[in-house]
Amino acid sequence: MVFAAPGEALTRAEELLGADPSPLHASIAHQVIGIWQRDFGDTRRALAHLRRARDLAARADSAEREADVLATLGVALVHSGRTREGLAAFERGVARGTGHTRARVLFRRAYVWWVLGRHGEALEDVRRAIPVLRQAEDVIWTARALTLRATVHLALGSVERADADFTAAEALWDTTGQEHDKADAVESRGLAAFRSGDVPAALRLLDEAEERYAKLGTPTFMLTIRRCEVLMAAGLATEALTEADGAIAALDGIGGQSTRKAELLLVAARAARLADDPRTALARAALAVRLFAAQRRTWYETHARLVLIEARVATGRGSGRLVADAAAVAERLAAFGAPAAPEASLLAGRIALGLGWTADAERHLAVAARSRHNGPPLARMTGWAAQALRARAAGSARGVLEACRRGLDVLDDHRMTLGASELRARATAQGAELAALAQRASLVSGGPRRLLVWSERWRATVLSAPPTRPPADPVLLSAMTAFRELAARAEEARTDGGRPVPALEREQRRLEREIRSRTLHMRGEAPGDGDRFDVGRLLRRLGDDVRLVELAVLDGRVHVLLCGQGRVRRFEAGLLAEAEVEAEHVQAGLRRLAHPGAEARLPLVEAAGARLQRLLLGPAAAHLGTGPVVVVPPGRLHRVPWALLPALRERVLSVSPSASSWLRAKDTAPPPGGRQVLVRGPGLASEGAEVPELSDRYAGQWSAGGDEAWMPSSGGPTGARGALARDGREREAHGVSAGPGDGTTPGGPLVLEGDEARVPRVLRELDGAALAHIAAHGTFRADSPLFSSLRMADGPLIVHDFERLDRSPYRIILPCCDTARFASVGADELLGLVTALLPLGTAGVVACTAPVNDAAVVPLMLALHKGLDAGLSLAEALRDARAALPSDAVHQATGWAFSAFGAA
Repeated sequence: MVFAAPGEALTRAEELLGADPSPLHASIAHQVIGIWQRDFGDTRRALAHLRRARDLAARADSAEREADVLATLGVALVHSGRTREGLAAFERGVARGTGHTRARVLFRRAYVWWVLGRHGEALEDVRRAIPVLRQAEDVIWTARALTLRATVHLALGSVERADADFTAAEALWDTTGQEHDKADAVESRGLAAFRSGDVPAALRLLDEAEERYAKLGTPTFMLTIRRCEVLMAAGLATEALTEADGAIAALDGIGGQSTRKAELLLVAARAARLADDPRTALARAALAVRLFAAQRRTWYETHARLVLIEARVATGRGSGRLVADAAAVAERLAAFGAPAAPEASLLAGRIALGLGWTADAERHLAVAARSRHNGPPLARMTGWAAQALRARAAGSARGVLEACRRGLDVLDDHRMTLGASELRARATAQGAELAALAQRASLVSGGPRRLLVWSERWRATVLSAPPTRPPADPVLLSAMTAFRELAARAEEARTDGGRPVPALEREQRRLEREIRSRTLHMRGEAPGDGDRFDVGRLLRRLGDDVRLVELAVLDGRVHVLLCGQGRVRRFEAGLLAEAEVEAEHVQAGLRRLAHPGAEARLPLVEAAGARLQRLLLGPAAAHLGTGPVVVVPPGRLHRVPWALLPALRERVLSVSPSASSWLRAKDTAPPPGGRQVLVRGPGLASEGAEVPELSDRYAGQWSAGGDEAWMPSSGGPTGARGALARDGREREAHGVSAGPGDGTTPGGPLVLEGDEARVPRVLRELDGAALAHIAAHGTFRADSPLFSSLRMADGPLIVHDFERLDRSPYRIILPCCDTARFASVGADELLGLVTALLPLGTAGVVACTAPVNDAAVVPLMLALHKGLDAGLSLAEALRDARAALPSDAVHQATGWAFSAFGAA
């Protein structure tokens, strides 16, 4: 019962002890309390109860009872770090028990061998236990033994054997009421899914196991360790570190198992290393090594030493001693049959290469490269990385490029099994080294065209295929509706009282976690992208007039690849780090210029724009020609206001995440019908003043007042409403209703405002529209970019909502602040509102990278739509709209803050 219903078992054991039981029954009660404390509470109390249970079993003169307690005590001693005492208890238990009891003791000793990383001994003991347990028709312990054997097989990389044992164990669990063990079986299936490379299934099963454990009220430290491993494989290392550190604190708080603490420290160290936090990795790994050594857990200690060496290398401590240490770790891991052995050999080879020890490097890299043809995707990636480094050391650029191509193909296939766009984006980090190696090899031997191909090979790959549509999951839909309602209530409370409401915000965060969790469970449906980038096709589409400027970053320096007139040329520009600093200065200047009275800063911002041009374009700025320009920046430069650069200021200018995505946008046909949707959300300082004027102009009155009809009556909300009222009277004179709630006119756009601007209705109308103008307060979430939102009448419209569209609008205009902000993740990926729209059918977006003056946006938007009505593209219309603005600092800064993305 202690595993089927732990709380009830604890209560009944305590009640039994209060009833003056016999030594035999008291021994059982103390053993139950000891198990509960060992697994869910304080190990010191567990040891006290288990020693008492052992002594009472001896008094009862029951050798079988004593053997059973000794096995439980042995597990507790090992978990508390007293390995020698624990193994001695097992020796006595095996000697005292017979038949069925001895089989149970052997099973628990096999478990301890697994904890200690001694997998051969674990398999031997469980091999001896299973036939006896089966013969005794002991379903529960047979299922436990099969689950343990499967887990050992997984540790040794034998996924098929593990799957067979898990399947057999699950069939047995279905015949029992052991709810804790059933949850453990689901957790184990999650681990098996992860080892076979199915990350979404692993996350789904581990979340299901967590729900089952929560109903039982049991802690989940082992589950946390496994979940952190999956999160790291999915590119979510920062989250894994947070979870691991939280579990360590919780374990310390209850005086929990020393063995679990060591394992959590190892996971935290690995997560910190992957999250580019080598100092934290050093601290966690060093403590894990000490604990594992004291616990005599050589398997785990060796894994911790691998992370420790990786962290030392990451802090710049490459040395001959570290080569020897990494090689020794690789040998020990290989002797254990550990899947991590190639990683250690790759590390030794990398360090040796850095020291110029080519012979040593070749030896270690050759060992690591053997893993490139089999095993899970990330193990094969390790092998191809080793092969690429071998080729580079041998001076074979062709060999480098072939290894990088093969390795990135493996990662491509892996990424496309992931349904969530966030996981696809973050997974690219695992290919960053291969992409960089290929770019360097291309720079040396292949010329600008080859460098362009490899720059495109691993840039904005998340946009290469639409994300998997979220399933018609009622739980997910319900959570999204509840999240929206709660966020609206929290926003209302902040607006009314000026203070947040902690209870609402806590529940909002819980719902965010649930939505994100269920979204990450989605499995990818699209095959790998077989449409490889073709330089010739790009040059043909550019023609003689258009220039595409792709910025590649190699070893911290910006290289400009200028495409057009049938050729690709390369220019060297400045350092990326300096450009990032300058871009932040420009952003700060634009924020100041959004408010009247900061005119004196305008020359400073313009000067910063000139410095940015030197750093980002260098000599290429003089070779841009006179036609339109498409800029393809790396992800880390997504906040640059490109229209501020002097060479681009008066250009038809568009921005694209990659040349490939620009080509796709160029080839995207507008939907039939030309349907237009204008949305006005609440809470805008300008009250979305351009929307009513645009409604009337698009309704067929563009020519009534000539060019003047395109400007607001007084440049602000009141003037716009006045124009709306005046035009409404004119419409009534023509027999067209303009009464309250009438959002459109025959042949005109659909207007959603007030209570009609609710998320379900807005999404329904946006799906497949030709043009959408959404005037709504925008919020960018750097901590969770797919919860970036536009505020509607019933709450936030988030990126996850847009991903439910069958086809997002062909053109979208987002006139409010921060709608073009992104989070840079993975190798060179961006997560945000604009990048979510591009794979869904949107060919062009106008959005803003900085806070802007709401009143100054109105004339810019009206002038922009005037150009669209004249048949211009978004980039052409935006260029003309900037030129039509007043020359004061506020309006100039507003124009620079907006960019046209895509090719529509």
